Amino acid sequence: MTNPMQDKKHPFQGHKAQHFKFETDADGKVATITLNRPEKKNPLTFESYEELGNLFRALHRASDVRAIVITGAENNFCSGGDVFEIIEPLTRMPMHDLLDFTRLTGDLVRQMRACPQPIISAVDGICAGAGAIIAMSSDYRVATPEAKTAFLFTRVGLAGADMGACGILPRIIGQGRAAELLFTGRVMTSTEGHAWGFYNALHERGALLAEAQKFARNLADGPWFAHAMTKKMLDQEWAMGIDQLIESEAQAQAICMATGDFRRAFEAFAAKAKPEFKGN
Repeated sequence: MTNPMQDKKHPFQGHKAQHFKFETDADGKVATITLNRPEKKNPLTFESYEELGNLFRALHRASDVRAIVITGAENNFCSGGDVFEIIEPLTRMPMHDLLDFTRLTGDLVRQMRACPQPIISAVDGICAGAGAIIAMSSDYRVATPEAKTAFLFTRVGLAGADMGACGILPRIIGQGRAAELLFTGRVMTSTEGHAWGFYNALHERGALLAEAQKFARNLADGPWFAHAMTKKMLDQEWAMGIDQLIESEAQAQAICMATGDFRRAFEAFAAKAKPEFKGN
């Protein structure tokens, strides 16, 4: 079987994006994206939406990166779209330009969900608007007790239906809780977020990034081809009936059973050793 990610290298090490940093650990397996406009609590701009979308699109076929952490600089995650660089210009745009913009923002979520690597959001401080969407679109989320998460679109006269929120958020925290947050735009505390399953764990501020990277590293050292298959199935099965999803999982698991990783895991178990996963 040919692995579509095998031997593909990402082009972003040392990438000089305008509003975020991209770094990897020593062997390149764990990438960390840091939203980096701390003076404004790390908001997004037209350019950063496009840059982030292009980054995740490039990571689709990057076999050296096996897990991704997203965080924000200086004790905030992301305050959403920049009020003066995005919100104000939108009030003057014709409808066709507005639709181009909303499709651009939605494409960031699409690329995050399509890239095979597990994505871990490490959330501190403000996590609002598009920032909350980035966290929502990740596969795993950790936060500090100080994290304040708000899907605040209705507070600026917009629908809560933004960048997939009405479809994705209820699947994480339930329809009623999602409806409350999307109608009111109120802050979800970190305690609520943890109790509702939005956040998988809470960590003190000084330990947050290290804990997120530790979790990412555990995934990166594991059967990363199988992790990519798991992520794909988690997304695909939303729209499937029971017969279709069982058949799809049968096919997915058979593909994984044909890999060398599956054989190596058995051989390591039999030898009472730790398996070395190679993604093929």
